Amino acid sequence: MKKEVPKMTKESVRSYIQEHQIENIKLAVVDVDGVLRGKYVNSKKFLSALDKGFGFCSVIFGWDSNDVLYKNDSFTGWADGFTDANATIDASSMRMLPTEDFKSVIFLVDFSESSAASVCPRSILRRTLERLEGLGLKASASFEFEFFLFNESPKSVRDKNYHNLEPMTPGNFGYSILRSSTHANYYHQIMELSKEMGMPLEGLHTETGAGVLEGALEYSEALRAADNGALFKNFVKVWAQQNNLMACFMAKWSSSYPGQSGHIHISLQNTDGSSAFYDKSKPNGMSDVMRWFLGGQQKLMPEFLAMVASTCNSYTRLIPGFWAPTAASWGIDNRTCALRAIPGSEKSQRVEYRVSAADINPYLALAAAIGSGLWGIENKIEPTKAVDGNAYDVDFSQELQLPRTLSQAAEKFKNSKIARDLFGDIFVDHYAYTRLWEDQQQLGAITDWQLKRYFEII
Repeated sequence: MKKEVPKMTKESVRSYIQEHQIENIKLAVVDVDGVLRGKYVNSKKFLSALDKGFGFCSVIFGWDSNDVLYKNDSFTGWADGFTDANATIDASSMRMLPTEDFKSVIFLVDFSESSAASVCPRSILRRTLERLEGLGLKASASFEFEFFLFNESPKSVRDKNYHNLEPMTPGNFGYSILRSSTHANYYHQIMELSKEMGMPLEGLHTETGAGVLEGALEYSEALRAADNGALFKNFVKVWAQQNNLMACFMAKWSSSYPGQSGHIHISLQNTDGSSAFYDKSKPNGMSDVMRWFLGGQQKLMPEFLAMVASTCNSYTRLIPGFWAPTAASWGIDNRTCALRAIPGSEKSQRVEYRVSAADINPYLALAAAIGSGLWGIENKIEPTKAVDGNAYDVDFSQELQLPRTLSQAAEKFKNSKIARDLFGDIFVDHYAYTRLWEDQQQLGAITDWQLKRYFEII
């Protein structure tokens, strides 16, 4: 078994690369759509870039998830010749790559010394956490991802035109010991992969649906938690394809099953490490800070939804009765709500942000969840009365209703003064444009539903 590498500094990274004679290093950045982009560099180039930084083509923020260039030069484009952005290597992000048979590591890249920082998702989260620190607070978080595994390959799904795909296992087997025992080898491999890459899973189990699993990552400091989320999604896909499987993290791949969630658990700590959310003298142990945090999240969820539900497909999940919210609701340990306040001890008191799906960009979703909460703390925003019972039966005000499409969410985000204050005008304009672009790509598509409904009868 390979040994997990501890958190590194520039000095320890340099020693590690030289001592282990690692010749090629993978550098990666997460783009606006949450796609991990990057390249290999040799050790000589890497050691130079570790000190001085290096140029990374700004096109990664100028195209969509299908590598189609945006028509408007929202941030970068033909007008500036897709110039290089100055990138810096985050030494502390070093992870082993057990998916490769030779000695190899991966690092995540920042753009803190470049204008690209204004649109880079990792930089957006960094700035949000810095603002939180200005309040004397730090955040911890963890992600839970549901994903489907198929007995397919990248070629077979295209040959089938994404129809009649074969799940790894048939039937609805939520929390199944039968399924997890039959395929124990796969479960152990996924958990071992996560451990070796420094993003250990707290748990892994089947969910309801054919071939669907849920992995819950351990709690980490917020930026590392987002790193873990991005790396987990990418390298579970890598592991799956290496095992003649395919992993799918869409919000909803089939109308026959509930959507795939990507819930986020968040807690805040004071500078001394004590919980900022726990106050045993308050109802349910909820401190004023936790209540205001929830109040901000609830009030801004409709405005910030585009940062969380970022694909057209995301909105097929946000319908009544499918374990996903339709309004910015909250409740105490209530899984029908968008925000689930989880009471417990000082160590376990937290908020579960349940509106998010498995298709999230972990950096932007976490920035939205924490940013809205810190705005709530700054302005002492009180949440509505907690939902007791089924949130789908509650008649919420129009202000708390969630947008029903990506374009609606993008327009609301674009017009949000609070989003501009938290994340900056450049990001809001660029990101809103990219989401409107994404929505427009589906408008001309002829869907199976349209063919079945209209082909003969109209």
